[in-house]
Amino acid sequence: QVQLVESGGGLVQPGGSLRLSCAASGSIRAINAMGWYRQAPGKQRELVATVTTGGNTNYADSVKGRFTISRDNAKNTVNLQMNSLKPGDTAVYYCTADFPTVAGIYTYWGQGTQVTVSS
Repeated sequence: QVQLVESGGGLVQPGGSLRLSCAASGSIRAINAMGWYRQAPGKQRELVATVTTGGNTNYADSVKGRFTISRDNAKNTVNLQMNSLKPGDTAVYYCTADFPTVAGIYTYWGQGTQVTVSS
């Protein structure tokens, strides 16, 4: 079994910064892509950013230039540095990790961490 534990959420004023972290633990042999999704109240869950084992990144248009995703393959961690935060970034942020299995790729999700951007 694998667990993903997020940390770093909280309340921040518009224009501020937060850094989210996520650590994977358990029966880990290999991790493919890792990423962050978010879900705001009344909205569907959406992709924020992903990063492959090789370091290739992908971002939602709404966060490009403001958010940076990074990972440490040796520690099985993924981080999300969020700068110039806006009220529209308010959401529960979820960490994900893709694991190869005999049946294909399985995605694990963290429990989520709340990010609130408000003055």
